[in-house]
Amino acid sequence: MSEISLVEMANQSSQHVHGAAALNRPSAFKGVDIPSYGDIVNCIHCGMCLPVCPTYALTLREKSSPRGRIQLIKAVADGDLEISQGFVDEMYFCLNCQACMTACPAGVKYGDLVEAARAQIEINGGRRPWKQRLIKKFFLEYLFTNDRRLKFFARVLRFLKVSGLQGFAKKAGLIRIISKKLHDLDELSPTIPAKFSDQIIPEVVEPEGAPRGRVGFLTGCVMNLVFPDVNCDSVAVLRHNGYTVVTPRHQSCCGSLHGHNGDLETGRKLARQMIDAFEEAIVDYVIVNAAGCSSFMKHYDHLLAEDGAYREKAKAFVAKVRDITEFLAQEGMKQPTKALGQSVTYHEPCHLLHAQKIKQEPREVLKQIPGVELIPLAESDWCCGSAGIYNVTQFEASMQLLKRKMDNIAATKAQVVATGNPGCMLQLQVGARRFGVEATPEHPVTLLRRAYGISSYEGPKKK
Repeated sequence: MSEISLVEMANQSSQHVHGAAALNRPSAFKGVDIPSYGDIVNCIHCGMCLPVCPTYALTLREKSSPRGRIQLIKAVADGDLEISQGFVDEMYFCLNCQACMTACPAGVKYGDLVEAARAQIEINGGRRPWKQRLIKKFFLEYLFTNDRRLKFFARVLRFLKVSGLQGFAKKAGLIRIISKKLHDLDELSPTIPAKFSDQIIPEVVEPEGAPRGRVGFLTGCVMNLVFPDVNCDSVAVLRHNGYTVVTPRHQSCCGSLHGHNGDLETGRKLARQMIDAFEEAIVDYVIVNAAGCSSFMKHYDHLLAEDGAYREKAKAFVAKVRDITEFLAQEGMKQPTKALGQSVTYHEPCHLLHAQKIKQEPREVLKQIPGVELIPLAESDWCCGSAGIYNVTQFEASMQLLKRKMDNIAATKAQVVATGNPGCMLQLQVGARRFGVEATPEHPVTLLRRAYGISSYEGPKKK
């Protein structure tokens, strides 16, 4: 029976069955990280997820909707379906933007289900297309598990751009000759600055004025290598507001890219390393300026729930994690006084809005900046198509979603599009070039730093 037939059959049925065990059929799910059957049967098939699902909007196929994917997961759990190629394709065609979770009246934990389904694909040998497997192995298993390799790769990218070799190869058509996929990826390749933020920011930065507290700061991977200015702006804003900023030297990747792509074991390993690094720092809060990272880090208690050595540590850690706009809005911040005189629209990072339910706080920060005209963005909560490495593994679908996003941004005629996630910032930069939209992507904290009239943090002052 085909995947689409199983989806239609399940949606027509009003009866919930109680899993493969009750039906005497073996489930294809095995080992750890099995999708929760309780979460599966919580779906009431109402269809309220359909209008907010980007992949359903692209295809109008039931199996490419959250409701459809849940039924595919249920079919595998009930033993009606193997982990087939069609099942694999649909689980990875999903952006995991979690807009469906915001729309769902039953509170179905769709994000947990799709991540567990991807973990089962990896555990049980489900086959992804070889190009996607190669990309995943290179980026997630090779680069993002080793800081030195990641930095070396970033420096190679910088050399290729600065030397002109990358531009020459592109103009000569050499990249397209080698591989169309490589040509597509070249469009996504970022500009790498000369210095990374962890080369600029020391382990401890003292506050300006009366101290208000001691916070830890996540440098992140993409923020550290591609947007070091945003990290330096974040430190400048935090110290301007009276906080001692501690940036642990041995912090790892947070594991979000691994967890969202089915490698939950590596996600757990990196989570333990992150918890240890900030536990040694002894901080009141852990401040994060990347929505994808803070979303996953707030999930560490769930990720490590079965780990006796880290269960309580994870709960204590999660209680400290804050997105930087969430932190500033909740704790209060100094009023900025310098008028920027810019029109700004705001794009919601999916894992800030849908996963963390943070909607008003970034807008509150932006509204406090003098001279900012905040223009509403149609479908501000619609995914831009970045979604971790989705724009790499699903390039064509990603560009279709990006076109929709850039059309809405262009309609605002805003000079700046503010957003709080490096993946979104990179994707919107690609969109501005590809579709000729003039709005410049900026992090809200960068706009706030300018409105304070202070410099981005440049490192310890030389005596």
